[in-house]
Amino acid sequence: MRSVLFYTAARLVIFVATLGVLALFGARGFLLLLLALLISGIVSFVLLSGQRDRMSAAVVTGVRARRQRFEKARTKEDA
Repeated sequence: MRSVLFYTAARLVIFVATLGVLALFGARGFLLLLLALLISGIVSFVLLSGQRDRMSAAVVTGVRARRQRFEKARTKEDA
């Protein structure tokens, strides 16, 4: 769960930083948001690839654990 929060926070920081830099260069309104989303997405894709892999592994592990608990509870209920 911590890796998911870290990845989300890092994406948000990159977006806000990009937003600030673009605002300094004079972008305003809808164009500012659109450019910030596009540029921060590309930057995040490159810079956070390792963190994204760790987050993905944590999510998959969590889903598998929940599925196993569900199956165990279901078989216990059936017995």
